[in-house]
Amino acid sequence: MTLLYKEMRLAAHPTSIVFAFLGCLVLVPSYPYSVIFMFGCLAPYITFLNARETNDIWYTAVLPVTKRESVLGKCLLTASFQLFQLLFSVPFTLLRNTMNIANNPVGLDATVAWYGFGFILYAVFDLVFLTAFYKSGYKVGKSFILAAIPMVFLMVAIEATSYIPALVWIDSYQPEHLLIQLPILIVGIVCYGVFVPLAYRISAKRFEKVDL
Repeated sequence: MTLLYKEMRLAAHPTSIVFAFLGCLVLVPSYPYSVIFMFGCLAPYITFLNARETNDIWYTAVLPVTKRESVLGKCLLTASFQLFQLLFSVPFTLLRNTMNIANNPVGLDATVAWYGFGFILYAVFDLVFLTAFYKSGYKVGKSFILAAIPMVFLMVAIEATSYIPALVWIDSYQPEHLLIQLPILIVGIVCYGVFVPLAYRISAKRFEKVDL
C-alpha cells in the first residue's frame, strides 16, 4: 500500500485521475461506451509518460525499494485506475435503468456482458503495454502503440456485438438475459485476475535486466 500511495501522490498525472471518473459516461444516451475503456487505457499511458519526463524511475531507484517493487507500484496504480473506473460506472448504470433511458443506438449498452468485455480489454492492454514498456523502462509511446492495436480491435468487436441478431441478448437488460451474460463477466474477471499478475511477473523480470 505504501508503494501505491507513493504512485498516487507523486506519479499519477491529474488527467489520468479525471479519466478514471469517466465511467459516468454510461449515462450519455448515444455514445460508444467502449470509448470509456479507451480512457482507462489512456490513464496509465499518460501517467507513465509523465513519470518518464519527471525521472520517476530514477527517483524510485534511490528509494529503499527493489526494481520488482518499483514495477509492482506501477502495476497497482494501473489496476487501481481501471478497477475504480468500472466500479464508479456501476451507480450510473443503475441510474440509467431507473431513468428508463432508451437503448444505446450507437453500440453495446452498459450491460453485465459489457463489464465482462471491459475486463478482457483491460487485461489484454495491460499485458501488452506493461511488458513492452519494461523492456527498457522509457519507451512509453512505442509500448502504447503496440497495446493500442488489440485495444482498438476489441473495441470494434465489443460495439459490433450489438449489431449481430444472434447476440441480441448481450445488449439486453432483461433479467433472464442478464443472467446469461454472467459467464462473460466471470470470464472477464478471471482474465483480468490472471493477465495483470502475469504482466507484473514478466515486466519485473525484464526490468531487472535494465541498467538504469
